[in-house]
Amino acid sequence: MLAVVTVTLVMAWPSFGSKAQGNRRQRMLASPQWKDGQFHNPQPLFNDPWGALIGMGHVSDNVSPHEAVPVLSVDAAIFSTPPASGLRVTWMGHSTVLVEIDGHRVLTDPMWGPRASPLTWVGPKRWYDPRLAIERLPSLDAVLVSHDHYDHLDRFTIEALNKLQTKFIVPLGVGAHLESWGVPANKIVELDWWQSTTLGDLTVNCTPARHASGRTVVTDKDATLWAGYALVTSKHRVYFSGDTGLFSAMQEIGRRWGPFDLTMIEVGQYHRSWPDWHIGPEQAVVAHALLRGRVMLPIHWGLFALAFHGWTEPVERVMVAAAKAHVPLMLPKPGESQEPQSHRAPARWWPPLPWETAEQHPVVSSQVNLK
Repeated sequence: MLAVVTVTLVMAWPSFGSKAQGNRRQRMLASPQWKDGQFHNPQPLFNDPWGALIGMGHVSDNVSPHEAVPVLSVDAAIFSTPPASGLRVTWMGHSTVLVEIDGHRVLTDPMWGPRASPLTWVGPKRWYDPRLAIERLPSLDAVLVSHDHYDHLDRFTIEALNKLQTKFIVPLGVGAHLESWGVPANKIVELDWWQSTTLGDLTVNCTPARHASGRTVVTDKDATLWAGYALVTSKHRVYFSGDTGLFSAMQEIGRRWGPFDLTMIEVGQYHRSWPDWHIGPEQAVVAHALLRGRVMLPIHWGLFALAFHGWTEPVERVMVAAAKAHVPLMLPKPGESQEPQSHRAPARWWPPLPWETAEQHPVVSSQVNLK
């Protein structure tokens, strides 16, 4: 047993990344979010361990697809023609989106690995292959990373993307992981909440989020920051939530950088026993309004089983909530490109499966004070 554990740790070790040192560490210590040796949310995350344990006994029969997910293969030729509106997004599944915004291309939380895990043979397995090979990606201005959990920061993906001429924009501390995987320091931009960097006439603003971080769970809990991003040009504005619970500062994000032509907000992988970790479908629609969004693209679903609910439940619930709030949705198939300006009523491409409603399984973030 000891030999198995030792071999497993040796195999996983490179994917754990590295801890921040030197100037990077000093920047972290100076952050308003840093306290008592780790990063903190202004509103601590509520957890109900007993409720989570009970939830393990009530896992949906459809937590993963039983049949092939209807997906599209991305035709790389589409990127040779700029979007007519200036804004186009291609959803690759989960939180990976290729955003084309007024002549710039930005890739969010790229996940090309086979599993959300430090190992290739154990951990949550993706339901379908990547929609486009990395070597067929168009030129990128930036890769955005929201935090260092494995379904958002994959070592093998970063190593492959490092071969491209692109910047990596990450929250404080995450750059240490990238450098340990061979990314040069001059390709990494690390930001604290409310800080910005520019790429020509595109401004990338690092926004607060309500979440956590850590790749070993034991030794690096909340040792790096988590964040969302607001992409702003003179013509368009896009918000990317990363992973987050609901929090009141979303109103300030909307005031500073909204209104947003498109919000890309996570809707999946939730449970009532940990309502602050992931926002859930109904609160995602609330967040869209707080952010002053126009069209909403639900993300963080459709690729991995990371919670107990059915795999189609997030999209079913967000459709109900959006209809009540009169929020236009974009619901592309994985691999499909769409322009928010020409959005249409979403077509159901997923199978009809049983799911729990918001009334049956409410997800309500704690300590939220909306003025």
